[in-house]
This record gives sequence, C-alpha cells and structure tokens, in this order.
Amino acid sequence: MTDIGYHRQNNWIERLVLSKLFWLGLIGFFFAYPMLKSIQRELPAELPVLSTLPEFNLTDENGRSFGTEDLRGKVYIANFMFTSCTTSCPTLLKEVQMVQHRMRGVIDRAAIVSISVDPTVDTPEVLYQVARERKANPNVWRFLTGDSAVIKTLLVEGFKVPMGEREIANNVMDVAHSNKLVLVDQEGRIRGYYSADKDGVNQLMIDSGLLINRKKNS
Repeated sequence: MTDIGYHRQNNWIERLVLSKLFWLGLIGFFFAYPMLKSIQRELPAELPVLSTLPEFNLTDENGRSFGTEDLRGKVYIANFMFTSCTTSCPTLLKEVQMVQHRMRGVIDRAAIVSISVDPTVDTPEVLYQVARERKANPNVWRFLTGDSAVIKTLLVEGFKVPMGEREIANNVMDVAHSNKLVLVDQEGRIRGYYSADKDGVNQLMIDSGLLINRKKNS
C-alpha cells in the first residue's frame, strides 16, 4: 500500500537548532567572548607621581623602629591623627579601620600607617591601646610616633600636608593637621590624596588595587 502521509520539512531554524555544530559554536562563543572583551578593554591610565618621600624612621606602637625600609615594596596608605582628638580623628580612624578590612586579601603587598601629630602625648604605650581598640592587625596597620620636629618635617616637606602646633582651642587641646588619606606606591612615591568619606575611600581602594596589580603583573 502506498504511503500517502504528509512529511513536513524542517525549516532552517529547526535544522540549525538540531545541528551539533551550531551548539558547539555557541558554547565556544560564550567562552571566548569574555576573553576578547578583556583583551580589548583599555586599562586605566597610570596614576600621576606627585612627589617622592624622603627616607624616614619612626617608632611604632610596640616601641620598635619602623619606617621606609619596612614599607619598601608595598603600597601603603598614610593618615595623620592624634589620640586625644575628639573631632575628626575618631571618624577618620573608623574609615581607616574599614580600609584595613577591605585590604585583608593583600596584606603581604599593602600596609597602613597612622602617624601621630601629637607625639609628646602619643607614646608607644598610648598608641598600643588605640591600636587594640581599633582592632589593628599589626601585619597591616601600624601607629607611629617620634620626635616632634622630625614628624613635622616629614609631614610638611615629605607628605606635603600641613601640621600645626599643639594649642588650646575652645578649651580643647588641638593640633591642626590634614584629614586626607595619602596613597604611596612601592617605591615611596605619593600617587594621590583622598577624602576620608565614602567616595574618597572607594576611589582610594580602586587606585591602590591598580598599583598592587600592575606591580604584580609587571
């Protein structure tokens, strides 16, 4: 008996979907596309070199010598504070504490230094207590003190930030100082100044990451 049934021909879309070559090509595209995008993506421009810090050596919260040689080869973030400050310093240190948390994956390549602008009061013992209160990891975050004249020269001529004299203002002991966070590269060169607010800290983390990764891949 003759078969008179109707046989519908697959259209081109159905034939394509049923083709193994189509699926192999599609899978290959999804694997290759991100790689092609990453190759074509332009890296951000290099951060400018603003100045180079002089060699320095101060005293940390453990009473030990700490300075340029300990930081060489690391990207680090410097900030300036004093322990009796009741205005901007607590907020600044809170932000720095968050920066420490965000740097936890690169502690072998990054560091934080908080330099006291009131070294006559901020002895290593005093700074040790603040470090503990702020849960500072000594492998990342160090608190530094030293001779007043040495610190003032380092801040004004090295970090290019202001530092005033210790004085009474509105019945409160104060030392005028910068609240900026300073980004320093592996060669001791200043690469940026950042506000200690959400936007400033976010940009600081991006820029410090770029410095760390460029050095790692070079």
